[in-house]
Amino acid sequence: MKRLLFLMMIALTAGTAMSQPRQRRTQQQTPQQQRQQAQQGAQQQGGMTQRMQIMYPTTAQMPEDVVWRRDIYREINLNDEENAGLYDPVEPQGKRLNLFTYVFKLALGGYIPVYEYNLDGNEVLEPSAKIEMKRILDDYKILYEEQGGKLKVDNSDIPSAQVRLYYLKECAYYDQANTTFHIKPIAFCPVMVSDDDDFGDNTRYPLFWVKYSDVEPYLSRQTVKTSDVNDAAQMTLDDFFTLNKYKGTIYKTANRLGKTLAQVADGDTAKLSAEQRRIEAELDAFRQRIFGDPARRDSLDSIAAADPKAKAAKGSRQPKEKKERVRSRREKSGASSSGGSQPARVSVRRERH
Repeated sequence: MKRLLFLMMIALTAGTAMSQPRQRRTQQQTPQQQRQQAQQGAQQQGGMTQRMQIMYPTTAQMPEDVVWRRDIYREINLNDEENAGLYDPVEPQGKRLNLFTYVFKLALGGYIPVYEYNLDGNEVLEPSAKIEMKRILDDYKILYEEQGGKLKVDNSDIPSAQVRLYYLKECAYYDQANTTFHIKPIAFCPVMVSDDDDFGDNTRYPLFWVKYSDVEPYLSRQTVKTSDVNDAAQMTLDDFFTLNKYKGTIYKTANRLGKTLAQVADGDTAKLSAEQRRIEAELDAFRQRIFGDPARRDSLDSIAAADPKAKAAKGSRQPKEKKERVRSRREKSGASSSGGSQPARVSVRRERH
């Protein structure tokens, strides 16, 4: 019995000694270190950890010292066939969510910030322009519950079916460091469209701006259908935007007066369409001619053909060179003819008698 008690005391002493270093490490942590450790644990449980961001890398940011860029605003109509994948499915089907439902849930959970839509339509992607989701839910009469300080919205109450339009800001730029041309999305705004029977028109309600770089790591984890006849034709939402698979009409460009194309056209539909085509043509022309005129592949020939002095010099040299070639041929032919007038050489073989 005494021996058993002795062994139990030794085991308790060893356990206490083994647990002391861990306790000492915990006690030696400063309050700031403990808060950082708690934040890291919370991030790993609900947020986007650094490991997840590495697993889903984002595209390179646009350099600040580009020599050419143009900011363009487009309307992405989900009724167009090219954009229909962003609307499907209207209600969540398992893990499949459309773009608005996915972004709405991310913003509701606090994973991404959203920014207020100003009346002038210009986005302000600064911390001062952030807007709380509770305010959006209240302003647009979206039903929700608040449990333990967290907002909860049922899938049936998410106004996904009404979001049939997006405002998208993209930036077309030329990167001289890599000699490449890019069109990069900067931000987008979901727009609710409601049928107004009283006025016979569709009323638009822009909800909020989303910074594309904030939501980009998450878009790499959600797919979108790209065909109505082949359900296997899919790509990630990030590829859909970065590869510019969407179709959108231009409604504004960054200009010094801050006018939209509708204001420039002054209500003239034909003038508005002509202005949109002009801007699209300018972008295509810049992209096609960024590496030189495709009709003139050889730069030396193009320079010679465009320079009148080079043409004149080439024309003046050609007869002289031709005369010299003719003279050299005559001299060769004269030498051969003069050699033919001499008596033929006869070789005589001496025979032995």
